[in-house]
Amino acid sequence: MMERVKKWTDKNLQGDPIIWTVVLGLSIISILVVYSATGTLAFKKMANPESYLFKHSMLVLLGLFAMWVAHKLDYRYYSRISRLALWLSVPLLLYTFVAGVQLNDASRWLHLPFINQSFQPSDLASLALIMSLTSMLSKKQQNIESLKESLIPILIWCGMICGLIALTNFSSAILLFVTCLLIMFIGRVPVRYLTMLVFVGALAGAVAIAVGQRGTTVVSRIESFVNGKELPFQAEQARIAVATGGVIGKGPGKSNQRNILPHPYSDFVFAIIIEEYGITGGIVVVLLYFILLYRGMKAAYNSERAFGGLLSAGLSFALVLQAFINMGVVVGLGPVTGIPLPLISMGGTSMLFTGVSLGIILSVSRGDIDISLSDKKGIMRNMPKAA
Repeated sequence: MMERVKKWTDKNLQGDPIIWTVVLGLSIISILVVYSATGTLAFKKMANPESYLFKHSMLVLLGLFAMWVAHKLDYRYYSRISRLALWLSVPLLLYTFVAGVQLNDASRWLHLPFINQSFQPSDLASLALIMSLTSMLSKKQQNIESLKESLIPILIWCGMICGLIALTNFSSAILLFVTCLLIMFIGRVPVRYLTMLVFVGALAGAVAIAVGQRGTTVVSRIESFVNGKELPFQAEQARIAVATGGVIGKGPGKSNQRNILPHPYSDFVFAIIIEEYGITGGIVVVLLYFILLYRGMKAAYNSERAFGGLLSAGLSFALVLQAFINMGVVVGLGPVTGIPLPLISMGGTSMLFTGVSLGIILSVSRGDIDISLSDKKGIMRNMPKAA
């Protein structure tokens, strides 16, 4: 039986097995915590709590399926579709800003009528920009000092995509911009070009604050965090959850703050993890993200191709940085943001594109092995036979 299971997993779950294990572990944690955190939401909407459990479980499975499909494709294929995805993202972001579904004074979603679900174009745009940026840089690795030929397109795309996202979601735009800086740094881009990108990003951010939907909120949250005199309601309730969790927590399903804390199943789900599973549970989650980062960077290091290495490093850094920002907000290390916790927070678009990103990382981790094996087979076929 075990041999049969191993044979099936070797055939169908390729790539780094540790990444698969970490993702499955975080998915199980997600289902347990979100089920607990949506109890109050179900009560307010007079709905069955199991309906939220079923819906979220289906979204988790959707993310895992997207991860499986993405890891089956040769990662070099993503270089070909990255520019198309970028061009598609621009009108979607513009339309979302003008006529998107509004929630919490921000239009971040588009409603898909046929399946009655919301779609967040910024997730598509972020993935498309990372893929396109790594593709452009990988093609210039042999002549990186003369990046002037492709510098202008890089600056334009980074500034435009980050600026459009910042109109409705400033924290996600900053996260994406920092990821772009890191990718360019790993790609051996000279510091003077990185300085130019910082200038473009600052300009795009200033415009977004001035004309965007969240400019006033961004300024007030930063001022509140810096001054430290009056905590926002969400931050205060999150710290209460963390403080009362203790070492081992109150136990699964026994959170009190889920009844008070806004969005305990998405933006502040880490607070519920600590309240129910204690500092021990929080440390386990942090370690799982560290392992994910390490394995993603290891796949980047082992990749024989610049595109695969930059792509795996960029996606790994983006996912784990997002997780640390979310957890840092919960414990009071940063101002309140609307960034979800990857692989754990409830959300369809986030689950889908997180799964795709992890699938691409897995494709990089297995891609060079498959390519090298095929090359060896080709060499063996072309060798002259002995007389």
